[in-house]
Amino acid sequence: MANETFLKACRREQTDYTPVWLMRQAGRYMKEYMAIREKHSFIEMCKKPEIACEVTLQPVKAFELDAAIIFADILLPLEGMGINFEFAKNEGPVIRNPVRNRKDIDAVKVINPEADVPYLLEAIKLVKKELNGKVPLIGFSGAPFTLASYIIEGEGSRNYINTKKLMYTDPEGWKILMDKIADVVIVYLQAQAKAGAQVLQLFDSWVGCLGPDDFREYALPYTKRVIDTIKKTTDVPVINFGTNTGTYLNLVKQGGGDVIGVDWKVRLDEAWKTIGYEHSIQGNLDPVVLFSNPATIRKRVKEIIDMAEGRPGHIFNLGHGIILGTPVDNVRAVIDSVHEFSKR
Repeated sequence: MANETFLKACRREQTDYTPVWLMRQAGRYMKEYMAIREKHSFIEMCKKPEIACEVTLQPVKAFELDAAIIFADILLPLEGMGINFEFAKNEGPVIRNPVRNRKDIDAVKVINPEADVPYLLEAIKLVKKELNGKVPLIGFSGAPFTLASYIIEGEGSRNYINTKKLMYTDPEGWKILMDKIADVVIVYLQAQAKAGAQVLQLFDSWVGCLGPDDFREYALPYTKRVIDTIKKTTDVPVINFGTNTGTYLNLVKQGGGDVIGVDWKVRLDEAWKTIGYEHSIQGNLDPVVLFSNPATIRKRVKEIIDMAEGRPGHIFNLGHGIILGTPVDNVRAVIDSVHEFSKR
């Protein structure tokens, strides 16, 4: 490849500089994205491979990024699982038949990626062809707990009452559901790797609602099974990323992953010490810093670069996705500052 910096960092190999990519780097902060979004719904953009390919490549063309991530959504497997959802205007994703009892759990199906998400696999192939080795391509999935929370709650949640109620009152049913979802995530990620994704990331966006003991019992075993299986059946690095897990990163690392992603609520140096230097680390600038000024951005980027101490295996990223309204020039400032301050 023309640029292997990101892949080398995943393997904890020495690099000439710290690689950088940004979660939600393809999205609504870019005018090129909005020009397409005005003509198509979000789900249409995901389901039309040519459009998903174009959107994936937009930030790679605009910035000196070290990786591309396929344009998709973590809820795409739900349709094949028998879960009816839509992206309602101004509401975000809404699930019309949430899973709340044993009958609902029994109805959940394990997907066949080639039949249920062929558009995603085709988009990955198109992007790989267009990239032509410029930078690696990342595929991704929601982690089992986060997908379970979505299909149980039916929409965004503050307290996850329905999810935790099922966990606490029907642990056997919870296990049946989580085993099914883990099977879904495994075949979903395997198919993405087969289609050409060179790195895979698990997003556990909602797992931070759990305390450490509940995380250990109700989420960790299923994330671990997914990652262990992916590592045995593919040759691609895996990034294990969860939000609001800074107080139990010692448990998160037990789930596996070549790279552990961390949010901005923990210092990068302390997080790396906790997870161990045998893992690469990804993170962890607060996305809201990108609403400040260039001097502040450069200062905060340098602080994180300095925390890594030049140790092999640091991948610079935000602690979560780019926020709507982020100035494009500030995105560029982050990327350029990472390369400048980390150059060996």
